[in-house]
Amino acid sequence: MPIRLAILTISDSGSRGERSDGSGDAIAEWAAAHGYPVVARELMADDTAPISARLRSWCDSDVADLVLTTGGTGLTARDRTPEATRAVLDIEAPGVAEAMRMTVYPRFPRAALSRGVAGVRGKTLIVNLPGSTAGVRDGLEVLEELVPHAVELVRGVRTGH
Repeated sequence: MPIRLAILTISDSGSRGERSDGSGDAIAEWAAAHGYPVVARELMADDTAPISARLRSWCDSDVADLVLTTGGTGLTARDRTPEATRAVLDIEAPGVAEAMRMTVYPRFPRAALSRGVAGVRGKTLIVNLPGSTAGVRDGLEVLEELVPHAVELVRGVRTGH
């Protein structure tokens, strides 16, 4: 089953055109390598309401099976992606976010400072990734094994074990 992927990059400086979207590009490269079509992609500022609105729109209109966000998961006052994501989730999947943090933690202890969350809205899996390209690649490495099965469960393709 091909997994339709949407990428939402959250970055104040990126939204102002002051930096390129390297982390979003890393997700797009990963998607291409796995044959996952990127059906939507956007870069926006760290503002809770618009982030939630975009997530809600993509999920409720069944644009994607998987939405990966990048950025806004740190400890600064402007990092609001987890709050914006939680506001739209029907079901939280804390093990996904914890697996990403703890897999990286032994070699990069600051991974524990990421506040990203994961969960489901409707029939779409949403996962917050860090904003750095290296952090995205680390997170995608963990998602490699989880995403296909999780999307099948969320979409109702596989319901028994």
